[in-house]
Amino acid sequence: MAMTLTRPEAARPEPDFMPIHGVDHVEFWVGNAHQTAQFYRTLFGFDIVAYAGPETEVRDRASYVLRQGNITFVVTAALGPESAIAHHVALHGDGVADVVLRVDDVAHAYTEATRRGATGLFAPTSLESKNGIVRRATIATYGDTRHSFLERHDYHGSFLPGYRRIRTMHGESAGLKAIDHIVGNVELGQMNRWVAFYRDVLGFSQLAHFSDEQVSTEYTALMSKVMQNGSGRVKFPINEPAPGRRKSQIQEYLDFYRGPGVQHIALLTGDIIGTVRALQQRGVRFLHVPDAYYTEMRARIGAIKENFDAVRELGILVDRDDDGYLLQTFTEPMQDRPTLFFEVIQRRGARGFGVGNFRALFEAIELQQRKRGNL
Repeated sequence: MAMTLTRPEAARPEPDFMPIHGVDHVEFWVGNAHQTAQFYRTLFGFDIVAYAGPETEVRDRASYVLRQGNITFVVTAALGPESAIAHHVALHGDGVADVVLRVDDVAHAYTEATRRGATGLFAPTSLESKNGIVRRATIATYGDTRHSFLERHDYHGSFLPGYRRIRTMHGESAGLKAIDHIVGNVELGQMNRWVAFYRDVLGFSQLAHFSDEQVSTEYTALMSKVMQNGSGRVKFPINEPAPGRRKSQIQEYLDFYRGPGVQHIALLTGDIIGTVRALQQRGVRFLHVPDAYYTEMRARIGAIKENFDAVRELGILVDRDDDGYLLQTFTEPMQDRPTLFFEVIQRRGARGFGVGNFRALFEAIELQQRKRGNL
């Protein structure tokens, strides 16, 4: 079953008014930053490279910077109950607060975004240290999620002013290289609103559209549109639930997260078999893929370079499009609430998002929903 895929050059005849170089980092607001940082170091193999907190004259929070390949996460916890971070965690649980976008000119990005309808949260400001200057501004997006614009070409430190370098907390890399895409869940009827936001405010174009007929099982369904920026480096699928016989995974997320938010982050690897094997051995739990999936996979996909038995053993899904194929798998939620999870993905030329795997993925998620009593 093919998805609707639009070539970016055909979709963008006008100059890009919002040049974005990529996702600089993703900031999570959590209940305990130290423990969360060690979790991602031990299980996922991230290095803990920098810290900010009372010891660096930051009085209201503690933050740890995690890095593997070109992926940078920041985990932040409040130091008091009056903090907006503490309120965010009380309402949503651990989750993504800020997807930070790297730009050349923060003032231009913020002015364009707010002029086109974005709600400004923090106007452009400069952060200085002996290593130079970083400029930053922030706008609101779906739910309590935000996007900050970050300009760091005048800065030569390890992360940002206010952080100190950590040289001793190395993880054992699992081979994760970059962020492939970040998926947001919004309420029923709100997907097109946020598609228009990314198009009109940030200059994104629609790369793909999945209908509820394509993304459904006997019980549940969703609708999704994939937005990408002008360079194609930043991809944000937006999901909304679709009516079905039972509660969809999107609605379950919205109920437990108490509103819209980031559902999952897809992490790119060059060796999915090695990455997933390492993660499983360390205790990362992945969704169980029904055995029936693999009885049909060879005929549906054709030849692949990877070992079929290893793909089946590790529960890896495979899909093909006009440009090649991809391999992907999905973790269980990373926290007690059934909200944020991760995808591990390897691309062998394919530009899609695994539409041929959606039914098997949904059935695996529904199995977990049934165990939680939420289907």
